[in-house]
Amino acid sequence: MTPTPESRRPLDELLLYRLSRLLSVAGSMVIRICEGRFGITRREWRLIATLASRGELSSSGLAEHAQLDRARTSKAIGSLVEKALVARSHSAGDRRQVHLCLTERGRNLYDELFPLVTRINADLLGALDAAAAAQLDESLARLQSHAEQMVAEAVLPKADRRRRGTKAD
Repeated sequence: MTPTPESRRPLDELLLYRLSRLLSVAGSMVIRICEGRFGITRREWRLIATLASRGELSSSGLAEHAQLDRARTSKAIGSLVEKALVARSHSAGDRRQVHLCLTERGRNLYDELFPLVTRINADLLGALDAAAAAQLDESLARLQSHAEQMVAEAVLPKADRRRRGTKAD
């Protein structure tokens, strides 16, 4: 059945699509700075920024706070350790427990990069007056809270990752 013009709805009406496009456009500036000037990926930047704001964390704690899956977090941590931006240490009582923290080099990178990212965000928000920026902040907080509630209550199918995202039989 071919959709009629009345039944077609543009993607631009969908909030998640619009947010994705905004992140893609504005976030590309951050990605170019991260990759071109600092030699890190956006995922690595996210982990560095999380460690800078949260302090020492376990691998799973870092993944949770950065809202990334553990496998991708583990790979990025390995890369950050190789680049001497993050250090691993083991708990005295449990050698299986690994703690992560920024090295001096990682802290210096953060101290140099964070103001650049802050400036991009401020320039973007400069399109809004103070009242609209405050309303956006409040709206985003409400949407975040509601999304978390929706996820907690949702019963969703899982894809079989071994079959590249196809539905499991």
